[in-house]
Amino acid sequence: MKKLSEFDFEREEFSPELLEQIARENLWNLWVPEAYGGLEMGLPDGLKKLRELATIDGSLGWTVTLCSGANFFIGNLQEQVADEIFKTPCAPVCFGGSGGVFGTAEKSGEGYVLTGTWKYATGAPFLTHFTLNAKIQENGEDVLQEDGSPLIRSFVIKKEEVRVIRDWNTMGLKATATDSFEVPSKWVHAKYSFTYNEVHQPQPIFKVPFALFADLTLWVNYIGMADHFLEEAKETGSPEKKLKPLYETIKRADASTMNLAERIQKKVAAGDPVPEAWTNDIHQEAADSVRSLSQAIMEAFPYLGIRAARENHRLNQVFRDYFTATQHHIFRRPEDR
Repeated sequence: MKKLSEFDFEREEFSPELLEQIARENLWNLWVPEAYGGLEMGLPDGLKKLRELATIDGSLGWTVTLCSGANFFIGNLQEQVADEIFKTPCAPVCFGGSGGVFGTAEKSGEGYVLTGTWKYATGAPFLTHFTLNAKIQENGEDVLQEDGSPLIRSFVIKKEEVRVIRDWNTMGLKATATDSFEVPSKWVHAKYSFTYNEVHQPQPIFKVPFALFADLTLWVNYIGMADHFLEEAKETGSPEKKLKPLYETIKRADASTMNLAERIQKKVAAGDPVPEAWTNDIHQEAADSVRSLSQAIMEAFPYLGIRAARENHRLNQVFRDYFTATQHHIFRRPEDR
């Protein structure tokens, strides 16, 4: 049986053999409760695993992070829906989808008619279920909340109910196959809708605010890819002093993520809510850390020789993967979006 580190990642889509190994190690279900066949990891251990995978390969870490992060929504699903999907699967359950609000959900009887085209569904070719966000409408008009903003709900639907649009064409993270998908007009029962702040599972991990969970899980991906870049850069014979700033930046980022994860784990394990101030502060710290990692990589790159510029060199792939990942909106400043 091959280890994940032994697979060929220089391709545009995960091989069936790699997908089988990911399922064998149950990586889609890092956060899923044991009662539903998952690993039920706590925050520190889960982050360590995601960082490890990103260090092996950027597409591997990114895909497992986004798909296991979508399976994390089992905590938000009604119990009967969670049972239906996770306790009677015909294949390893793998959620994925879009965090953007690219469509509408028109109220219709006991459900909604979904319509729209959603971008950036990591792992789209092999997902078993798609998650999406949509504006709720009645008679073609947006339903508004008390503050005047549109009411938005999330949905989970089967892969048979969407059309995947193969439009992922980037310089890096190619194997994530982060394609778009379309739902031309599909009625779904209201039980398949959910919101991030309604939790139906008792495990402490589901008490972590989703925005904070997303920040931490993606942050460790940048750290893992930066560490992979550093290890590949060492092989070029670059002067150690040119790589030291990157080494120190990675070391600080590792310490920060683990300290924060332990702190949050203690909070939620005690049954206490995570203060909103923590979420805001950690987001800013993560964003600053990723900018520092990016700067350190850019400063080291000119000293790595022509091999670093060759598209068929591993170092170049890691560079392209990392800076493709930086285009995710999560840690970009509002004025840069």
